[in-house]
Amino acid sequence: MSENNRWFVMYTAPRAEKKVAERLSEKGVEVYLPMVEQVRQWSDRKKKVVVPLFNGYLFVKIPKDRLWEALQVNGAVKFVNFSGEHASVPQTEIDTIRRIIETGVSVEVNTDPIEKGEKVRILGGPLEGFEGECVQKSNQDYFIIRIPGINQNMLINVARKYLDVIKD
Repeated sequence: MSENNRWFVMYTAPRAEKKVAERLSEKGVEVYLPMVEQVRQWSDRKKKVVVPLFNGYLFVKIPKDRLWEALQVNGAVKFVNFSGEHASVPQTEIDTIRRIIETGVSVEVNTDPIEKGEKVRILGGPLEGFEGECVQKSNQDYFIIRIPGINQNMLINVARKYLDVIKD
C-alpha cells in the first residue's frame, strides 16, 4: 500500500470525533469522519441526529512521520495499532464507506465476529455493482463490508432478489 493512499485510524475521546476532525482539518490534515443520520427516542419526542458511523474513530490521511503531530490535538487519544503496526485502511475502503453513506441506506455497525458469508454482487438499487459477502442475521440477508483496520463490520440489509451469488 503506497504511503499516499493510507488512512490511519485514530481513536478519540468519547463524543469528541467531530471536534477532533475539525481541529485536524484546521491544521491542514486530511480527515474523514463518516456520519449517519439516526432517529433518537426521548421520553417526550423523537429527533433526527447526525452521529459518527464508528463511535470513537476517525480516519486520518497523513504521512507516518507526522502521526505524533496529529495526536497533539485536544481529544485525540491514540492511533490504533495491531501487533505493533499502525492500523491503516486503503483508499478503496474509504471510497466504499463514502459511497454507502452517500446513498443514505440504513447501515448497522457491528463488532461481533461474523462467519464468512457467500460471495455476492448487488444487482440493483443505490449499491448496484458492489461485491462482498452476504450473511443471514435474524432471518434477514445482510451485505457485509468488513473494515479490519478497526475491527468493525458495516451491515446493510439487502433483499435477496437484489443479490447475485458469485461462483468461484
